[in-house]
Amino acid sequence: MNRPPFEVADIIRMAGSAFRQRYWKALTWPQLKVLNAITRCRTAALGGHRDQCDNCGHEPFSYNSCRNRHCPKCQTNAREKWLRRRQQELLPVVYFHIVFSVPHLLAPLIWQNRKVLFTLLFDASAAALLEVSANPERLGAELGFFGILHTWGQTLQQHPHIHYVVPGGGLSPDHARWISSRPNYLVPVEVLSPVFRGKFRAGLRRAFHNKQLVFHGECLPLANKKAFASFLDKLKEQNWVVYAKTPFGGPQHVLQYLARYTHRVAISNHRILSVSESEVTFRWRDYKNHNKKRTMTLTGEEFLRRFLQHVLPKGFPRIRYFGWLANRRRGRLLPHCRVLLNQPAEAAPTLTGPESAVQRCPKCGGPMRIIERLTAEEIAHAERRPVCILDSS
Repeated sequence: MNRPPFEVADIIRMAGSAFRQRYWKALTWPQLKVLNAITRCRTAALGGHRDQCDNCGHEPFSYNSCRNRHCPKCQTNAREKWLRRRQQELLPVVYFHIVFSVPHLLAPLIWQNRKVLFTLLFDASAAALLEVSANPERLGAELGFFGILHTWGQTLQQHPHIHYVVPGGGLSPDHARWISSRPNYLVPVEVLSPVFRGKFRAGLRRAFHNKQLVFHGECLPLANKKAFASFLDKLKEQNWVVYAKTPFGGPQHVLQYLARYTHRVAISNHRILSVSESEVTFRWRDYKNHNKKRTMTLTGEEFLRRFLQHVLPKGFPRIRYFGWLANRRRGRLLPHCRVLLNQPAEAAPTLTGPESAVQRCPKCGGPMRIIERLTAEEIAHAERRPVCILDSS
């Protein structure tokens, strides 16, 4: 893919100073760290390394990446490592994609209590999926699946939702056999939705009684017990959206999908169309209008405000595992599932295509390897000479 003409880093360089002055009281250290990291990413400030092509001997120089998980340029290598681990976990079954989202009424409270309520979003949605699928009148099986938290919509506004990747079947209650779902149907979303709503509201009520929530600004009235109870009643009347996308098909289709989806940030550099001293224009997809492509123009300060509201709390995992794929059970139950499905260990799919490629020589396409590393200070004092600068991480 060609390098985009504009990047989030360009917006930070142009509007970052005015943005910091305007919002300095509200900015958190993790948000400031993201601003600094993206600006320095793949510049001399982070040092670099010289590579050599094993075929033709070409020696280009590459600046280092910031490796921040919110940087649009630094997700490729993290995604590759994660995908390699996932390859050995996929089973020879159809896979489903199920999305849970909460009413917009909840967004202000969630953003004031992100760590607590993002965790509750995971817990309530996963518990609903496990409960409904275990019902003998539904699938009657124990699932194993993972979820990916996204907090944004196409226009960078607050839209917390979780994407679950779920195999089409699970273990029987006694773990003696594999129960397969229908090829195009796992569990009814019209049943998942009220169960999810009930579990989330119950979790909110517990968090309030345990004094785990904070209330500021527009949410300050909710600190009152009666007002919070009324808020919970309003949530019961809201539309809690749960929907299932078209099944992935086999495990190879899952890998191809995840390779471009899992380690997204709020906006990719390729969606940014223009950047000026005062405005930013980017492309977005209108899902409510047949996925029509549209453009939006914001001031640089407003763009950065929207972008930074999606910085996750420090150490918060945005990918989590449940059922027999949970970390404490995966090592024992995943091989058991493979045995029940008669899948040899070596039959696990492998990732192909450009996502799995190593760094390639820009001249001959041969494999590159690092032969020298330089610090920022060494680069600053190095003899000036023409070099070929590549993206690197």
